[in-house]
Amino acid sequence: MSDDARALLSVALEAAGVAGELVRTRLPGAVTAKGDRDMATEVDYAVERAVRDHLRERTPQVGFLGEEEAAGTGWEPGAGLRWVLDPVDGTVNFVHGLPLCAVSLGLVRGDVPVLGVIELPFLGSRHAAAEGCGATVDGRPIKASGAVALSAALVSVGDFAVGDGAPEANRLRLAITGLLAERAQRVRMFGSAAIDLAWVAEGRTDACLMMNNRPWDTAAGVAIAREAGALVVDRDGTPHTMRSTATVCAAPGVLAEVLDIVREARSVTGRERDIRER
Repeated sequence: MSDDARALLSVALEAAGVAGELVRTRLPGAVTAKGDRDMATEVDYAVERAVRDHLRERTPQVGFLGEEEAAGTGWEPGAGLRWVLDPVDGTVNFVHGLPLCAVSLGLVRGDVPVLGVIELPFLGSRHAAAEGCGATVDGRPIKASGAVALSAALVSVGDFAVGDGAPEANRLRLAITGLLAERAQRVRMFGSAAIDLAWVAEGRTDACLMMNNRPWDTAAGVAIAREAGALVVDRDGTPHTMRSTATVCAAPGVLAEVLDIVREARSVTGRERDIRER
């Protein structure tokens, strides 16, 4: 889709610019609770409306899914193209005045991301990619790191779960984090899936693990990471799609070790669950 991708990438870059300006220049405003320790701000809604309207005017033939209008619904694959937006990925960081938040806009064909733009409004950078066109940051080509050993790798992990089922879900997250702490060079938690994926693509970090997969969090970053040469898979090592249960992204040289960590953690937590249930 190289010609179409370039045209649609231009539209996505325009939309990301509109969104980034809103995030940079507005205070969070009123905060709306979305569940246990989850929230959306006035800016989340304003960005989603602005981007949706821009995209519908420029690409009326393409569907749209935004985090706030999704209202907790699951991913339902479509046959055509669909824009997928997280208006402020890292809302908690944004509310607390931390600069680690992003506008994440992906384009998905069926179940597979084919284009992505990640705007980091407070860090002044923009990552972008389209299928077959490579990945860039601020127009400069980027590639995933050449790391070949987990012991020399900087690895980020996704947020811990909140809400229903969080204690059980966090057992696996804690087990993975503990194993990474023993074997990776360092472990980080940035609080934004878009940043996790963009920085693996850029080679700033060497891997990231998120034990969930919300399409608005991951669509743009998956497209960018793959175009930069990173590998993105589900927790079992199968190719990542929007219906995967987790998002594991790594430089090719460390993916096998990262997946070993996931398998070991799943085995440990599975045995612990069996013991508790006896």
